[in-house]
Amino acid sequence: MDGILEDMSESVRAGLPQRLLRLLSLLQARREWSGADLADRLGVSARTLRRDVDRLRGLDYRVEGVPGVAGGYRLASGHGLPPLLLDDEEAVSLALALVSADGAREGALSALAKLERILPARLRPRLAAVRDSASAVPAGRDDTDPATLGRLAAHCRDRVVTAFAYRPRSGEPGERRVEPHHLVSHGGHWYLIAHDLDRDGWRTFRVDRVGGVRAAHGRFAPRDLPDPAGHLLGGFAEATYAHTVHLAVDLPAREVRGRLYGPFPGRIEPDGEDRCRVRVSADSPHLVVQYTAAVLCLDARVTVEQVTAEIAGHLRRAGGALLSCP
Repeated sequence: MDGILEDMSESVRAGLPQRLLRLLSLLQARREWSGADLADRLGVSARTLRRDVDRLRGLDYRVEGVPGVAGGYRLASGHGLPPLLLDDEEAVSLALALVSADGAREGALSALAKLERILPARLRPRLAAVRDSASAVPAGRDDTDPATLGRLAAHCRDRVVTAFAYRPRSGEPGERRVEPHHLVSHGGHWYLIAHDLDRDGWRTFRVDRVGGVRAAHGRFAPRDLPDPAGHLLGGFAEATYAHTVHLAVDLPAREVRGRLYGPFPGRIEPDGEDRCRVRVSADSPHLVVQYTAAVLCLDARVTVEQVTAEIAGHLRRAGGALLSCP
């Protein structure tokens, strides 16, 4: 069976011109294309585009026509799997992504094993080298359901108005109805950035707290959100959690940022050229103490301007332990 798949992949690649691979890539990148847009992207006439679409259909790719004034195309999902066409760089990039996958680790390794079996023989040694010599340190435990993540990703791609049940970190669970735009992985968790229709604003949802994802009625036009990762980090920096510490540090803000490692739970803002203010905030008191202690160890004058009694107690015990060192 492996030999048949290998021969099929090699023969199909040999018979596919670069333009046909480009067409396939475009169809996979967007749910629907107008014929005019596809022809423009490929630099061909409408007649040539129709001929290339027919060639893809002949290779068992289910390319459907989209009705309308100008007409269009979309790549339909199906039960049959057409030959997997990856070049060397794509295969290695995919293998590295699977090796470094955080969360659904067993599923990623299983997918890597299947990928290795259906790729051409010339690529298998490179894939095996990545599998055997590369590894990643998990960022933390993530209980995200891969099926939930997959459904949300599909709804983001297809611009489907989405409903789901959500368990917030505080407050009562409830139903949400959103326009899902982006999924962002950060600090060992997946986050959905969506426009909440009932609250009329952008909201961030931790995916492991999402359940019962389903399509609501209708689709939506994408809203402008140029930097999803920056939006997520900005939301973290502005949010106020159960435990917060305010510090004044006699160092430039850029230097403090450069000397703290990992995703910082708070905000670092300049307060003049050689001084900054630091706000550490998190639901976990231990996380707040860890990062506050890291700031206190920066070999600079630090003033604790505001701290809760619980965090102050933790810091005093940590300071006492350090003073008792021989």
